Amino acid sequence: MWRRVRKAAISLLVILVTLAAIGTVYQWYGAKQDRKTYHPVGNRYDVAGNMMHLYTEGTGDVTVVFASGWGTVNPYVDFSPLYEGLKQHVKIAVYDRFGYGYSDMTGGKRDIDTITDEIHELLQVSGQKPPYVFAAHSLGSLEAIRYAQRFPEEVKGILLIEGGSPEYYQTSPELTFIPWLHSALRTTGILRTLYHLNGFAGWVADQSNGDKLLTEERKELNRKAMLLKVGNRNMRDEIRQSRENAETVLAGGKPLHIPITVLTADYFGKLAEDKAWLEGEAALPSWSVAGKQIIVQDSSHYIHSYQPQLVVDELLQLAE
Repeated sequence: MWRRVRKAAISLLVILVTLAAIGTVYQWYGAKQDRKTYHPVGNRYDVAGNMMHLYTEGTGDVTVVFASGWGTVNPYVDFSPLYEGLKQHVKIAVYDRFGYGYSDMTGGKRDIDTITDEIHELLQVSGQKPPYVFAAHSLGSLEAIRYAQRFPEEVKGILLIEGGSPEYYQTSPELTFIPWLHSALRTTGILRTLYHLNGFAGWVADQSNGDKLLTEERKELNRKAMLLKVGNRNMRDEIRQSRENAETVLAGGKPLHIPITVLTADYFGKLAEDKAWLEGEAALPSWSVAGKQIIVQDSSHYIHSYQPQLVVDELLQLAE
């Protein structure tokens, strides 16, 4: 009996290893093909010895600087529903942290001061001029607040689009298994295979309104970014240091002497089910001498994919 069990276990292991090997080759070849057409939509600049990407458009005396959330693989695509309503009034600058979008990977630390140093250098070398209004989504709230703490003369205001509070991130689980899972699914070709299933892309984009506001071209850029970037080393390091980064922001002190507007999704009536997030959002206006919170109806975590005009209106108000 035990011989049969052992034989079956060995056979199963051989099958799994073989499938993993085939999947890895499939991912390698697919990634090689994707890179041929995955070209930067903006410009890349030398920052700290690596190339960092920045997309800009629009005109105006104020520049809205977009900080994406953790794991949002292509920030240019993510914030694109907002561009049309903004570009006639303000300049738009969307940066890709290292490991995201069209930026290189980096071996540098992912602590919050290193990240904000990189953002500061990128804005300088690319010729951007303050004042800046930061529009930060999710975990991007930490770098927006920290940037304002370190370079207060450059920041005119902050819009937090479902941005988490430093207090929330200080105590929340780091969930490091998630990027490792993402990485495993990507490198073994499983993720690439799943994209062939009808409805899978929409399921992945569930919290961003199924990507309904994206053009087909931008949806394809998002797919390629997922298959090339998700769960990489820089993303893993970011989430691993999220608590420490939150503590750094908390130590930087508050309130900031700029307006901060907090947009909080109602999660289609289910916001109260996450008490920690609810309380953290309610506390965020205290980070400003002129803070306010708006509960956004009929939306989920990616508010800008559900209610783009509201986000545009609040940004323009901060830019006045």
